[in-house]
Amino acid sequence: MDNTKLLSAFAVHSKRRRSAETTPGPARPKRTRSAVSESQKPEISKTSKLSLLPQVSIEDIAKTSKKTPKRATNGMQKTVSEDEEITQKKSPKKKRKSEFSAAVNGKNAVEVEEVAIATGNASTVTDEIPKIKKEGKGEQQDKRSLKSEKNKRLSNSKVLPDDKANDEREEILNNINPLEEATTLFNWLIHPVVSDDFFKNHWEKAPLHIKRNSSSYYRLLMTNSQIDDILRRYHILFTKNLDLTAYVNGKRETYNPEGRARPSVVWDYYSNGCSVRMLNPQTFIPKLHNLNASLQEFFHCFVGANFYLTPPGSQGFAPHYDDIEAFILQIEGKKRWRLYKPRNVSEFLPRYSSKNFDSSEIGQPILDVVLSAGDFLYFPRGTIHQGETLEDAHSLHVTLSVYQRNCWGDFLEKLVPEALRTAISEDSDFRVGLPLGYLRDVGSAYAGRDSNTRRMMMEKTRELLHRMIEKIDLDKAADEMAKGHIHDYLPPVLAPVELQCSVCEDGERMVGAKVVNRVEIEPDTMIRLARQHAVRLIRENNTWRIYYSADNTKEYHEVEQQFLEVGDEYVTAIMQIIETYPEFIKVDDLEIEGEQNKIQVARDLWEKGIILSDVPLPVLD
Repeated sequence: MDNTKLLSAFAVHSKRRRSAETTPGPARPKRTRSAVSESQKPEISKTSKLSLLPQVSIEDIAKTSKKTPKRATNGMQKTVSEDEEITQKKSPKKKRKSEFSAAVNGKNAVEVEEVAIATGNASTVTDEIPKIKKEGKGEQQDKRSLKSEKNKRLSNSKVLPDDKANDEREEILNNINPLEEATTLFNWLIHPVVSDDFFKNHWEKAPLHIKRNSSSYYRLLMTNSQIDDILRRYHILFTKNLDLTAYVNGKRETYNPEGRARPSVVWDYYSNGCSVRMLNPQTFIPKLHNLNASLQEFFHCFVGANFYLTPPGSQGFAPHYDDIEAFILQIEGKKRWRLYKPRNVSEFLPRYSSKNFDSSEIGQPILDVVLSAGDFLYFPRGTIHQGETLEDAHSLHVTLSVYQRNCWGDFLEKLVPEALRTAISEDSDFRVGLPLGYLRDVGSAYAGRDSNTRRMMMEKTRELLHRMIEKIDLDKAADEMAKGHIHDYLPPVLAPVELQCSVCEDGERMVGAKVVNRVEIEPDTMIRLARQHAVRLIRENNTWRIYYSADNTKEYHEVEQQFLEVGDEYVTAIMQIIETYPEFIKVDDLEIEGEQNKIQVARDLWEKGIILSDVPLPVLD
């Protein structure tokens, strides 16, 4: 047996596992340090599928942000399951408003630091924090108002299989507006900056730093102690799920052993100066899945995340830039960040991430700031960045990533080839042969020459390109972009009351040896899309298809893309449902011939998790 590979791996592994008592850790020069590249993607593999059902709802994040429990952890405990954690009783002592609650009421000062990449000038302004107001949900919600206390109780109750439960089921009303929920979450993320100001002054333009006097602001998403529990409870693999990295003396190293990431091994590396990066932690942390999936409704593209745990006085990555819009949420500790403007025009808003840079290649920082727990930092793709922890503090932060491969260039890559194929097919001038002997006048070796053939070819090329533009199909290109997003998406997360009105929790179930809770969709049943971003109606190959992400798992591209084929006679009704969102539409109002056909179409969509109802479906006698 050849043990070369095993021994080599063990040697690298042992290099970073020297005892702190007998051997000093790696040298940590107090010089330029870097942040982590979010561009590295985990290798896709076919593993066991994770449950579609969310363990934490949108409402859970909202509730957690309004209360500060006595214990600070808000997540998985060492020996407590996620379900137990959600229902765990809070201490009855001292009820305190959370720092988030205080912030939205204008009680904490927040520093907002804005940076102009073009000039490198930073200015700091301190404004009184505005209140975050949630807009009303429209006339339909006013008409469908609830008895609030009773609805709260029922929204968390389990649907009873007994026929007598119908009376209580009718009291449950799904009044969630997903668009408003997503907007509220984004506003919370960047508070106190107003969303319109952010997109006008910072999005794809300049970094934004928000300093809060609220150390627990983002702690509801995850905690340090949660990481150990994840390592023990899940089959976390090095490289696929987790990286161990260090950046020392201008060189970045990755120290991933093979196989499963055991807690003892991970913490040994961490004790010796390695940073811990988890790729796509939303797979294992329900509240991150909740946040990311909800923000997909806001951005209409995949929202990813990594978390980074860095020991004091160290860093894990060299200076670099990424191909994503980065939102840094400081969960615990402190981290110093240095941002640098792109080195040239070609590196502004890049489509691909960079190599690791040397400090001599990046110039002077346009922003040098220390993030403390609760602080926020945004920077556009192409912003060179590096981060390091202080000597007296560790750092835990989450990086949310959006808008990867979602630019005009990506759209044109879908648009132009299709337009050219159409032009070649429909216009014979595109199929006329090239001039005889044109290669004697055109080419890099002849670039400086002027000839009749060269001038003629330039004029003809311009003419054909203008005619090709007439063949562009914006809708088809948009559909191709949407298909890619739907395959990328995390599965939607539904609020508790939505779950009870969807196939996730409503409908038939087995009790003992008997199937109970048989439900039916009726003509007066009110329905809507579960989420707008999760569905796309597309015409391709002479048929209509509904692409949807409800069957995606939390692991990126674990399942093939899912779609339903739709007959032409049902397309108008599907568009009614799509265009009515986020309001509900009555099944009987669908433009389909025949009552049973209307019910069957609604039933098919309901069973795929594409639509849900306004109340739990009636139980058959």
